[in-house]
Amino acid sequence: MTDPATSPDSPQRCGLVAVLGAPNAGKSTLVNALVGQKVAIVSPKAQTTRARLMGIAIEGDTQLLLVDTPGIFDPERRLDRAMVAAAWEGTDGADAIALVVDAKGGIGSKVRQVIESLRGRPEPLILILNKVDIADKPKLLGHAAKLNESLAFSETFFVSATTGDGVAELKAALSARMPASPWHFPEDQVSDATDRMIAAEVTREQLYLQLHAELPYASAVETEKYSEREDGSVEIHQQILVGRATQRAIVLGKGGTRIKEIGARARKELSQIMGVPVHLYLHVKVRPGWEDDRSLYREIGLEWVE
Repeated sequence: MTDPATSPDSPQRCGLVAVLGAPNAGKSTLVNALVGQKVAIVSPKAQTTRARLMGIAIEGDTQLLLVDTPGIFDPERRLDRAMVAAAWEGTDGADAIALVVDAKGGIGSKVRQVIESLRGRPEPLILILNKVDIADKPKLLGHAAKLNESLAFSETFFVSATTGDGVAELKAALSARMPASPWHFPEDQVSDATDRMIAAEVTREQLYLQLHAELPYASAVETEKYSEREDGSVEIHQQILVGRATQRAIVLGKGGTRIKEIGARARKELSQIMGVPVHLYLHVKVRPGWEDDRSLYREIGLEWVE
């Protein structure tokens, strides 16, 4: 007897969309907009996303599994190589690949690099020109035409992930492309990230937002302890890893003011996400060569690469 949930006549659809692009194209902001709430950290800095993260969106009877990937660029360090590898691994088994291009930035060498890497892919390719609200409007159609000449995209969309313009139409079109399948996750689940990973990502976002160029990529956040207290609140202990003592001083700030502000904002956001009070304890540790720590790569969701 056929299981109704797996029957070809089942109304449910479920599929995976790999969201690719050059750094700072707005992939994470777009995934958050499609899901309808924040599941991926966002900052003005390129290469904010380090590991694959899945946002789970619902559109009618369709569950969209949106893989937010690190930006694709020329890797130099081991961490860079792991991030780029994670981006391409995020396309494995995808039912569609969505290429997000910064419409304001136009078609630069990094975009052309991704285009070349996508040649010959069997999955449907969707072109998304993002940031149209701040782009040069007369150039938009020209960008779209050039990109479609470079690669055979099935569809092209003009959106602003920040304002929401065009997002509903994109979400409906992506959903229509997904195969008939039972849903893979409960209806109320919006991400595949663990609570430990979410906690580390929220703190890392605050590092980026508050320190800007002072601490570009020379830090990582490791959740050492995550536990629930008897009163239902959550206790989290994290280490912020830096490579040099001067970087530790930057994170701490004068009299510890910066680390307190980072902790306060991260704690507030985590309490909102988890729906319970959060007790967050941050420690800054100098660990030279942390980028070569295999265990840390597992902690932040990356594979070790040689």
